[in-house]
Amino acid sequence: MGRFLLGRLALAIFVVLVVTLLVAWAVRLSGDPAVMLAEGAGAITAKDLENIRKALGLDRPFGVQYASFLGGMLTGDMGNSFMGGRPVAGMVRQALPLTLMLAGLSLAASLLVSIPLGIRAAVNRGGAADQAIRILSLFGLSFPNFWLAIMLVLVFSITLGWLPPAGADGPSSLVMPVLTMATILSATNVRLVRSAMLETLSAQYITVARSKGLAETVVLYKHALRNCAIPLITYIGLQFGGLIGGVVVIERVFNWPGMGSLAFDAVASRDYPVLQAVVTVLAAMIVLVNLIVDVLYGFVDPRVRTE
Repeated sequence: MGRFLLGRLALAIFVVLVVTLLVAWAVRLSGDPAVMLAEGAGAITAKDLENIRKALGLDRPFGVQYASFLGGMLTGDMGNSFMGGRPVAGMVRQALPLTLMLAGLSLAASLLVSIPLGIRAAVNRGGAADQAIRILSLFGLSFPNFWLAIMLVLVFSITLGWLPPAGADGPSSLVMPVLTMATILSATNVRLVRSAMLETLSAQYITVARSKGLAETVVLYKHALRNCAIPLITYIGLQFGGLIGGVVVIERVFNWPGMGSLAFDAVASRDYPVLQAVVTVLAAMIVLVNLIVDVLYGFVDPRVRTE
């Protein structure tokens, strides 16, 4: 098991290093932040722009800038924002927990709904419950997340006045973002659980478990669900990684001050340090989630540890 973990950890570190290099190079394609900072300051000469670049450290070769960025990341110093001079590490520390909370609650809510519904659909294959659940999941897949978010705001905030339309002002502010993301996730997860359970329920050991007189809930949740856990863990891990990196739209619609909003503002203002830090941290989180998924493989199926 130790060898298995070391191999996965080495691969994860390599991926993060490659991502940091690509991010550091790609963000510089978005334009010159010196020009952005000089806008509205009246007549700006080429010498003024050169002085701004020098003050920001953008006059140094790319390799030197990247080495400085990487060294800072290793020590927790992510530099200062070009817009306002705030420490980037502090901005990330404020935004990351909010994004993780939003993603985690959305995934948890989705699993609480989709696992029982997927099992119910599989057990009643071809029946009325199966058809109804599949139709509902199809509706969920058909809704773009931004459209569903806007509709929830129109209904629950503007029309009914039950929930705040935006911001992070307590638990009530989480309801609509979590509901939006959980609805989209549940539509996919229900179909995944149903497909995995259909294959497992036809296995001989399920018939044996039922013949022993075990309760149906024990057969379904302890035996069947555990034995189809590998594909579920894989997809759920990928989903959580996608949630962490793909909440920009939801955070912008609900003005949620997480990593997505931070990245959006950094792109708009060409704030290299903030954008580099946000993308690198999100990439590291996604790699970490995939590493955890690999480790869970080893616990769920011991045969994976020898691969």
